[in-house]
Amino acid sequence: MRRSWLALLLALSMVLTGLTTASAAGGWTARAAEYPGVATETDVAIPMSDGIVLRGDVQRPADADGNPVAGRFPVLVTITAYNKSVINGPAAGVMGDPSYFVERGYVQVTVDARGTGSSGGSWAAFSERENTDAGEVVEWAASLERPWSSGSVGMHGPSYMGISQLFAAAHRPAGLKAIFPQVPAADTYRDVVASGGALDVGFIPLWLGLVTGTGLIPPAYGPTEPDNALQMYLSRIQGATGFTAPLLLSATLGLDSAFDGPFYAERSPINVVDRIDVPTFLVGGEYDLFQRGTPMLFDRLRDRGVPTKMIFGPWDHLQASRGAGIEDAGHGTLQELQLRWFDHHVRGLPDPALDADIPPLTWHEIGSGQWHQAQDWIDEQRATTFQLSGTSLPGSAGGLVADDVEPGQSNVAPVPVAGLCTRSANQWTAGLPGAIGLGKLCEDNRWNDLSGAVFETEPMTEPLRMRGPINAHLNVSTPTGNGMLSVAVSSVSPTGEVNRLTGGWQVLSHRALDQSRSRYLDGQLIQPHHPFTKESQNLLEPGETTPVDVEVFPTGAVIPPGHKLRISIQAYDVPHLLPTVRDLPAALSPLTIHTTPEHPSNLTLPTIPTGT
Repeated sequence: MRRSWLALLLALSMVLTGLTTASAAGGWTARAAEYPGVATETDVAIPMSDGIVLRGDVQRPADADGNPVAGRFPVLVTITAYNKSVINGPAAGVMGDPSYFVERGYVQVTVDARGTGSSGGSWAAFSERENTDAGEVVEWAASLERPWSSGSVGMHGPSYMGISQLFAAAHRPAGLKAIFPQVPAADTYRDVVASGGALDVGFIPLWLGLVTGTGLIPPAYGPTEPDNALQMYLSRIQGATGFTAPLLLSATLGLDSAFDGPFYAERSPINVVDRIDVPTFLVGGEYDLFQRGTPMLFDRLRDRGVPTKMIFGPWDHLQASRGAGIEDAGHGTLQELQLRWFDHHVRGLPDPALDADIPPLTWHEIGSGQWHQAQDWIDEQRATTFQLSGTSLPGSAGGLVADDVEPGQSNVAPVPVAGLCTRSANQWTAGLPGAIGLGKLCEDNRWNDLSGAVFETEPMTEPLRMRGPINAHLNVSTPTGNGMLSVAVSSVSPTGEVNRLTGGWQVLSHRALDQSRSRYLDGQLIQPHHPFTKESQNLLEPGETTPVDVEVFPTGAVIPPGHKLRISIQAYDVPHLLPTVRDLPAALSPLTIHTTPEHPSNLTLPTIPTGT
C-alpha cells in the first residue's frame, strides 16, 4: 500500500512539473527574457481591511547576481489555497515557472488565501470575506507605495486560482487590467459539489483534504515569529472544525449543505460575472471538473461585450491546469498565450494581430481530433432530437430514432459499482487515474454500459457534429419514489468500442424545472435548470411515471460516418456521486425508463449543420 501511495505521488509530481513548448501562432513571437535573475521575498505581509494579515511571495526581476533591478514593473497576481510554497516549488508545473514572466519584466505576487498557507485568519472557501480579500490584494499590488509596481496588474492561475480571479475582477479593484482564468467554476453547486443533486464524493473530499494538508506546512516566518506561527496553526484547526468538517457532515446527512442556497450562491462566480469588465482569457476542458461552468462564463462575458476568449480542449482537470497540449489549438503554449495577453492588456504593448490570430472561441472536436473556431459558444447550432425507442435488454440496445417510435419499458438496476471504470471516474477525481496511467484502461465504456439501459442510432451516413449542452428528457418510474439517473452520451465505433463523450446526472426528487433559467434552442430545451432547494424537492408517487430532464454537460464532438450515437442510463456513477444518507434507502431500488406515445423519452442535441 505504501508503494502505491508513493507511486501516485511521484506520478502526480511528474504531471504537475511537466511543461511542453511550442512556437506561438501567426506572426507573433514570444519576447526573449530581459533579465537574467529572479529575486524572491517570501511571506511579505499584506494587511486586509479587517486587520487580518495575508502573506505573499514577491518575485522581482534581478541581475545575474540575484539583486533586484530598480524600477517599476507590471504585476501578475495569483491567489491560492494550496500553499504558495508548494505552488512555487514542487508543483510549479501547475502554472509553469513564474520566473518566465519575471525574466520578461513582470513582478509575480503569489498570495495564500485567508486561513491557508502562511496567511492569517480562518479558511472559508470563496466566502464574501475571502472574495473581498482578492480585490484588496490586487489593490495592494497596484499601489504605487510598492516601489516595484507600475500600478498595472494582471492575474493568472488555474482552478481555485482561476475562481479567485473572477471574484477579484468583480470587485473592480484599481489597477486590474486583465485576467487569465484556467478551468474556473461558474456555479459551484451544479458544476461540482452536487451534480444533479447527488453528492460529489470523488473530488470534494480530495480537495478539502488537499487544502487542509498543505496548510500544515510551516511558514518561512515561523522561526522568527513564533507567536504568529502558533496562531496560524490554531486557525487551521478552526478552519477544519468550523468549516470543512461541518460542511461535509451536513451534506452527507442530507441537511442544509446538501441543497442549493445562499451558501453556494455566495461562492459561485456566475452570480458576480456581470460585474467583470476586464479582458478575460478562459481555458476549459471537455473532461474537466468545470466542463459545465467555464463555457457559461464565456457566454455571459461575451454577451456583455467584455473582450473574452476561450480555448476548450480535450483535457481533464490536471491537464488543463498545466496547459498540457494547449499548443495543439494553434495559438502557442500556455505561457506564450499568457505573455501575449498580458503584454497587450497589462503592459500596454501594441498587438494589432491579437484578435485576428486568436478568435473568441477555439474548440476541440472529440471524434475527429480537429480544432475549430467560432465567435460564440452557441451560434450556428440547431436543435436535433432523437426519440428513445423500444426496450433495452442486456446486450441488446433500444433505438434512437427520428420518428416511428416503438413502445417499450427498460429497467435500470441499482448497480453500486456502475461508473467505476469509465471516463467519468477519471474526470471526477481531477484526472489522477490518468496521471498514473490508469485512465487508458477505462476509456472504452462498453462494459459499464451493461449495467444500465442503452439506446443507440443506426450507423451514421454523414457526420453528426455537436457543440454545447444536451438535454435528456426521460419518463421514469420507481417503486420507492426516488433514485438517480446517470446519463452518458457516447459514440460507438463499427467494432463496438464506446467512447463516452459527456455525462449528466439527476436525482428524481429534484426534477422541478425553472424554465426562466433554462436554455432553449429552436424552442427545444437543451440545458435544464433545476432549483435543487429543500423546498423544491418532491418525491414521486411509487410507480408513478414522471418526466425528468437531465442536464448533460456540454461537449464538442462528432459522430463520424459508420459510428452510432448512444445514450446509456445507469442508477449510479461511482466514485463520482453517492446519495445522501437520507436518500440512500430509496436509491437501492430499480428505475424504469418509459418509451411510449403517452410517456415519450428523448435526447436533444445542439448540432452543427453540415458544411458550417
